Amino acid sequence: MRSFDLIVIGGGHAGIESAFTAEEMGCSVALITMDKYAMGRMSCNPAIGGTAKGHLVREIDALGGAMGKIADKTGIQFRMLNKSKGPAVWSPRCQSDRNLYSAEALKFISSVKNIEILEDYVVEILAENHAIHGIKTQKEGFIKSSAVILSSGTFLNGLMHTGLKSTTGGRFGEKPAMGITESLEKLGFESGRLKTGTPPRLRKDSINWDILEEQAGDENPQPFSHFTPKNKFPYLPQVSCFITHTDENVHRILEKGFDRSPMFTGLIKGVGPRYCPSIEDKIARFKDKKQHQLFLEPEGLESDIIYLNGFSTSLPADIQSEA
Repeated sequence: MRSFDLIVIGGGHAGIESAFTAEEMGCSVALITMDKYAMGRMSCNPAIGGTAKGHLVREIDALGGAMGKIADKTGIQFRMLNKSKGPAVWSPRCQSDRNLYSAEALKFISSVKNIEILEDYVVEILAENHAIHGIKTQKEGFIKSSAVILSSGTFLNGLMHTGLKSTTGGRFGEKPAMGITESLEKLGFESGRLKTGTPPRLRKDSINWDILEEQAGDENPQPFSHFTPKNKFPYLPQVSCFITHTDENVHRILEKGFDRSPMFTGLIKGVGPRYCPSIEDKIARFKDKKQHQLFLEPEGLESDIIYLNGFSTSLPADIQSEA
């Protein structure tokens, strides 16, 4: 029987910080993930920081965390947002290379002495007399621990909607985590759902770049981490993002799919984050607005995929394509 001081379930941003911090405190840690090469994988747009979130990354770094260091190593555009306003709302942000971020996250966590990465599938969290005593996995079976940190992101009984079609999955092409929610409900926890969305991606060669507004990074970019040597930063070539807008024609096309929207037909009952409303939600709530801003963001130096920030949607695929 294997035993650890702490088990961390999930290898995303929160899982990495939890495992690393616990090891720094002298704990032996098992970090369990379905795929170690998905460590720190950016589920939505490949970026770190932004309004409010950038301050959080800096605070994590001040506490000795990993995110700022990894972001600095893999950022392909660094930009301080809100510079036209007062310093209180300036927000650091970087566009990251999606693949390089995961590779650097795995390299970072693999180098930490008392963290063992286990590629496994957790099916149950075990407790007796209101105290955790371990977990049950598909491969290892029972693993003993008196503490478990659950940082599974979108994977717990994950359900993905495109129009009236729904499929199970933690992310596109990845299976959900089944069993953990049910085991927690047996212990008396209540479960619910949150909604998040993602936009369709674009191919670089399908875009007319000449009609877009270029948004370059800062001329003298600042790293996230206090520990990043300024003489080596930035580590990677820097690229631009681009800006455009929807128009009334696009809005009419999108509205054609509202009767098949899982948000408007009641298939999605969860509440979404305030800072990232879907494009159909923006059109329905702000009927007086004739356009909405969109950002075209590269997913990596070697990638031909562009992330269309601002176009998050769960409308049917045919409507997305036409719009």
